[in-house]
Amino acid sequence: MDFGKQGETIARNYLIAKGYAIRQQNARIGHLEIDIVAMHGNRIVFVEVKTRHTGSTHPLDAVTPRKIQRLCKAADAYIKAYNIPHEVQFDIIAIIFSPDGNYTLEHIPDAFFPPLHTYR
Repeated sequence: MDFGKQGETIARNYLIAKGYAIRQQNARIGHLEIDIVAMHGNRIVFVEVKTRHTGSTHPLDAVTPRKIQRLCKAADAYIKAYNIPHEVQFDIIAIIFSPDGNYTLEHIPDAFFPPLHTYR
């Protein structure tokens, strides 16, 4: 199994154990992709999963402003495509694998809010 896909599977199972209902994994909206789309209570949750090996850069460092912008754009397209009436939440799950195959998982609910744009 691909390393990134392995992390997404771990994240998916973790979310299910925490009471999230998975709607889609690797949801494609045009050329954009959302790692996991889930429901938690009355919220639709868009989850970005980052997986790394011990000693490399921290997974959260890979969630750049550009990545956040792309995820928000994908989430907006998903909401419009599926006519989603729920509140929105953006989570990040960071997974770090150690050389022995064990891993640590960090879940950050409400990790960020969509950037606001002003139009003139």
